[in-house]
Amino acid sequence: MSSKVVPYYQKRHKHYDHSYRNLQSRYVVQEYSTQKSQEQRLEQRAERHAEQRSEQQVEQRSQQQHRSYDRSVHYATELAFLEEDIRIARALAREQIDKVSIQRMVEEKLALQRQIHEECVSRAPDILVRLRSHTVWEGMPVKLFFTVQGYPTPLVQWYKNETLISPASEPGKYRIESKYGVNSLEIYRTNTNDTATYTAVARNVHGQSSTNAAVIVKRYRSEDEPLHPGYMPHLPLTAAISFTHIDVKFLETFGVTFGVEGETVTLSCSVLLTPDISRLRPQAEWYRDDVLIKESKWHQLHFGEGRATLTFTHMNKDDEGLYTVRMVTRGGVNQHSGFLFVADAAALVAGAPGAPMDVECHDANKDYVIVTWKPPNTASEAPVIGYFVDKCEVGTENWIQCNDSPVKICKYPVTGLFEGRSYIFRVRAVNKAGISRPSRVSFAVAALDPADLSRLQTIHLEGGRDIVIYQDDLEGEVKIPGAPTNVQAHETSKTYVVLSWDPPVPRGRDPLVYYIEKTMVGSGSWQRVNSEIPVRSPRYAVFDLVEGKSYNFRVIAVNKHGVSEPSEVTPPIQAQERLAVPSAPGRILASRNTRTSVVVQFDRAKVEEELIGYYIDSSVVGSNHWDHCNHKPIKYNRFVVHGLTPGEQYIFRVKAVNAVGVSENSQESEAITVKAALRGGVPHATPSHPYGITLLNCDGQSMTLGWKVPKYTGGANISGYYIDKREADHLNWHEVNSKQIQERIYTVENLEEGAYYEYRIAASNLAGLGLPSDPSEHFKCEAWTFPEPGPAYDLTFCEVRNSSLVILWKEPVYSGNSPVVGYFVDYKEFEGEQWTRVNETATSNRYLKVKELEEGKTYVFQIRAVNAAGIGKPSDISEPVLVQARPGVQEITTGVDEEGNIYLAYNCTEISEASQFTWCKAYEEINDDQKFKAETIGENSKLYFKNPDKDDLGTYSVAVSDTDGISSSYVLDAEELERLMALSHEIRNPTIPLKSELAYEILEKGRVRFWLEAQNLSSESSFRFVVNDLEIKDSESHRIKFDRAAGIIEMVMDKFTVENEGTYTVQIQDGKAKNQSSLVLIGDAFKALLAEAEFQRKEYIRKQGPHFLEYLYWEVTEECEVLLVCKVANTKKETVFKWYKEEVPVDALDVPDLQQGVCIFRIPKLTKKDQGEYKATLKDDRGQDVSILELSGKIYEDIVLGMSKVSGSSASELKIICTPEGIRFHCYMKYFSEEMKVSWYQRESKVSSSEKMRIGGTDEFAWLQICEPTEKDKGKYTFEIFDAKTSYKRTVDLSGQAFDEAFAEFQRLKAAAFAEKNRGKVIGGLPDVVTIMEGKTLSLTCTVFGNPDPEVTWLKNDRDLELSDHFSTTMESGKYASLTIKEVSSEDSGKYGINVKNKYGGETVDVTVSVYKYGEEVPEVKPGQLPKTAPAPAPAKTPAPAPAPAPEKAKPAPKAGKSARK
Repeated sequence: MSSKVVPYYQKRHKHYDHSYRNLQSRYVVQEYSTQKSQEQRLEQRAERHAEQRSEQQVEQRSQQQHRSYDRSVHYATELAFLEEDIRIARALAREQIDKVSIQRMVEEKLALQRQIHEECVSRAPDILVRLRSHTVWEGMPVKLFFTVQGYPTPLVQWYKNETLISPASEPGKYRIESKYGVNSLEIYRTNTNDTATYTAVARNVHGQSSTNAAVIVKRYRSEDEPLHPGYMPHLPLTAAISFTHIDVKFLETFGVTFGVEGETVTLSCSVLLTPDISRLRPQAEWYRDDVLIKESKWHQLHFGEGRATLTFTHMNKDDEGLYTVRMVTRGGVNQHSGFLFVADAAALVAGAPGAPMDVECHDANKDYVIVTWKPPNTASEAPVIGYFVDKCEVGTENWIQCNDSPVKICKYPVTGLFEGRSYIFRVRAVNKAGISRPSRVSFAVAALDPADLSRLQTIHLEGGRDIVIYQDDLEGEVKIPGAPTNVQAHETSKTYVVLSWDPPVPRGRDPLVYYIEKTMVGSGSWQRVNSEIPVRSPRYAVFDLVEGKSYNFRVIAVNKHGVSEPSEVTPPIQAQERLAVPSAPGRILASRNTRTSVVVQFDRAKVEEELIGYYIDSSVVGSNHWDHCNHKPIKYNRFVVHGLTPGEQYIFRVKAVNAVGVSENSQESEAITVKAALRGGVPHATPSHPYGITLLNCDGQSMTLGWKVPKYTGGANISGYYIDKREADHLNWHEVNSKQIQERIYTVENLEEGAYYEYRIAASNLAGLGLPSDPSEHFKCEAWTFPEPGPAYDLTFCEVRNSSLVILWKEPVYSGNSPVVGYFVDYKEFEGEQWTRVNETATSNRYLKVKELEEGKTYVFQIRAVNAAGIGKPSDISEPVLVQARPGVQEITTGVDEEGNIYLAYNCTEISEASQFTWCKAYEEINDDQKFKAETIGENSKLYFKNPDKDDLGTYSVAVSDTDGISSSYVLDAEELERLMALSHEIRNPTIPLKSELAYEILEKGRVRFWLEAQNLSSESSFRFVVNDLEIKDSESHRIKFDRAAGIIEMVMDKFTVENEGTYTVQIQDGKAKNQSSLVLIGDAFKALLAEAEFQRKEYIRKQGPHFLEYLYWEVTEECEVLLVCKVANTKKETVFKWYKEEVPVDALDVPDLQQGVCIFRIPKLTKKDQGEYKATLKDDRGQDVSILELSGKIYEDIVLGMSKVSGSSASELKIICTPEGIRFHCYMKYFSEEMKVSWYQRESKVSSSEKMRIGGTDEFAWLQICEPTEKDKGKYTFEIFDAKTSYKRTVDLSGQAFDEAFAEFQRLKAAAFAEKNRGKVIGGLPDVVTIMEGKTLSLTCTVFGNPDPEVTWLKNDRDLELSDHFSTTMESGKYASLTIKEVSSEDSGKYGINVKNKYGGETVDVTVSVYKYGEEVPEVKPGQLPKTAPAPAPAKTPAPAPAPAPEKAKPAPKAGKSARK
């Protein structure tokens, strides 16, 4: 490892400078330093400025000499120089005044620092100037001086070498004096016998202090005169003899500390050494339970730079205890103590016990050692059933378990060690839940025989040389060893016996081993115990013994030469526990200590032999959960339990512990509430000293003083105060008042004008007079004549929260030339310099809430009074206040008690028995017994208002004494007071609570029921029902009932008419409690009730015959059909049901089912034609009923939205369909109607129907057609359908390959359509059949079309017709083609055809011609086959899309006529 590595403790060590001073001292020093540096800067700036100005003046004047000597110019120049000089003089004077002001401020701060220093001085004897050592010649006098202060005046005694000096014993030898705290001892005509250490001891009732010095008396002697023994003093003369005492003061200390196993914790103290000399530093020693702690891997100690630290690198429960740091000096010891609690680390297995502790090794030998430990505490865990002991050879990390089964006691002999090796041990506890964490490892122990050292013998030779030999070398040639001796039971247990013996004499030089033999008493047979493993140490643990049986043992020694004789047989030894489980401790008593601790005392166990200690458990009352108070056994019977919750009630129990186990729990203590004890945490019952002594007024012959109440009253009320005074240059104090002063303001009379005085004050209570305060600052007795007011005083704070506090003060005693009209409040950070004003305008109150402070910072405050003359002197600076809310502090609450009394309540859990609640209004103590009553019970205090009214509005506050400033306030406003008074009135004038006010409901047949429900009515309750100021009794027309158990009062009116308009009231009385409830039924409210009653009456009549249980309503099915549904009741076979639309009877597709009571009118595909009024009627001999539904307007729109929901849910994905006109998108669905709210989008832009984009649809699908598509029409297309709540979207991407394929198909279909349009065709004129008589002329004419003009060819019987005179053809205007047959004959009968074609294609149309002779019947001729069209080569068919769900594809209607396309 490098030598430059920083040690661990130095990494964690904090370095400190002069912060050992208290905060106020540091502040004053810092401000003084700042002001001094400012003064120096101002002086330097002034000097530089003066030098610059003088240089400028010289330069300017030299320039002026070269100018004209004009008189006016000369005078003007000189005048300017004079003005500049005056300005510089004024600046220097102003700087000098500022310097004087700064010096005055520094003096004030130094006086404040002196006062702070004096406040820290203890009232016990304190030696200010110590004795100094002297060296004198024989016959000369010597005088020793020292200065001491204390109150009462200390008694001083002198000692010479610890022998009291009495002037009467040697008259004329000594002179002892004491004046004004300066004590002296003068020794006349010294001689060598006076060489000694002289000690002065000063004592008073509060303590003692001492100082000593050495006096050395020398005798003159010549060079030949021998040195007299008396010349040499019997003192250790060192270079540091002049300093025999170092004053040690602890500044920052550690308190009760809590830790957990495995953590790193540091205890530290900062100390102030006086004098602080490096070669005379005290020695810092740390102790745990009065045992000195040394540096180790577990503990790191450091002392330097005014701080002593003890660091625990890895805490274990072994470290728990009372820690004391002692600063050892030549003059004595200063120490500080605090308790460290170490809790168990989290268990590896839930419910497992804590780790054992204090593992130690005893009686180590070559192959054997006894390991002991302390058991853990088990408060809420299962009891420990045993322990496992592990060993590890030093230098390895291989842990080996020594025992196979848990050992039940806290002691175990470990065998099988290897001689010469070192081992460490650890222990683990076991219970039914599992195994604990391992304990801290023991110190390393070597497996060596301690008797080896006793066998060494040293032989001293001439010349100072020594020879060390073994005693075995002196025994001669011994081969077979002697028998071992003194065999005895060293340790006994239920399961083993540890035997010990002395090695044989003679022993021999060869190594020895031992064998142990045992026999059960009475058996007569010996059994070798360790036949396989020989023993090297004169110790051995014999296991596997029968409990309760007695055994004899003997030991045999063996070396390489042979076996010794057996040792003498031991007396009978029985395997049994030498110790028993200890008895439970006796009576346990818990008493209060502080707000978080309790003192527990108990009677010790009856038998404390080899007792390890005691464990204490605590439990919150009612929780049934026990916690550990201490985690390591304590040996004393008084213990302070820390870390408790303030205000909680606890019970305690104790158990004793020894190596065998844990005793039964003691009886539980009585429950105790955790509060501060009577003394409030101070070591005496008298009050602490007052503080903050302030001069409030002075008239030249008297001074008026004010001071603050002691922070702790000592457990009793302050009965009064005593004041002492003295002049500034005097040492003795003089009593001002012989009788107690009740108030904290007093005027001291009969003073000398111009003199300086200082004061101190002591408070008293029933316990006696407390310590006096520190002396005040020096007050000059001179009359106050300034016009401004004097200082306010008695600055106190309350309601300190995280960002605010309330400051209170008292009015100045000296008001100046006019009355005080207000106050300004200033504050600053504790170590800051700049004051901040809280209120911009002066407040007339003597309290102010300061807000917007920073949490966690410390502030100081001062008050300035204001009168007509201006702002007066500031008050003394307040003590520092930390702006931080105390945890657990509650606020004032309001309430009303059972008797209707209004109160303010406050609860404080941190009170002590000496605490008192003080209630104030506007922060003035309440003393008006006519209006208020304060009542305190335990932790709760209430302020009752006797006759509350508007005068009681305002700010109320409460403060709790002896709690370090716990307080709270509450603003009682008009709204809150009104609420409290209303609640008080309700309690004092009880009303019957109503579950429901008077209400009405309409029953069957139009009857009206009025009812009211009350709570908790007794059998003696009564009521009155009043209608329009007339009481109503139970009658046929007014049925009144009163159910007292349920608290229901009701009245039922069979017939409700116009005469019943008015006010209805129910009045209830039950003992003193009353209540009433009214219901006003007038005007519209009455008309609505009357109409509803009449309707219900008619409804009752209607329901006597066939009637509609549910009137017509509509539904949309999953197939997108619209159903008009109604439900009927009270029908029979003769009942007739009919449907009407617009008063016209219609037949429904579904037969009405009167037995099931459901009738349906089905509309398969709703269109606008289906709008209208639909009516359903029921009729039989008992009556009739009608239900009407107007299927139009809003209802029609709602139905369309319902169909949109079904259609939108069933809509298929968009399909691309190509046509000759363009590209289409089809969305198939169960039903589509133009009334549905649909939209089409192209790339998120809505598409409207136009020539370019056409939108339409059929019953089966909706479509969008892009006419003449181009590249711009690429993109994503979306179809959206709405159902008022949800939109259903389907998309398709028309881009890339999809667009290319669709566009190609469109081009193909477009070309095919163009060809079909322009091919040759017959567009009309030819009949299908022609009959004609012979000899006539037949003319067949038709109209043809084609672009370009087609070629026309006539056919007969599918062959080209040869033209002749008999057959002739004509073509007129390019479109009228004719075939003429002259004088037809029977041969001309047959099938004729005309073929029309051009480059785009054509067609052939056939005509059947039948010729008959004259006189014959006209024959019936049937036409030939239908025309067949054969167009130009047809394009490939585009497959039809498959919709989901796939509706049937529309089938094109066939064309009429015969045609054959070519």
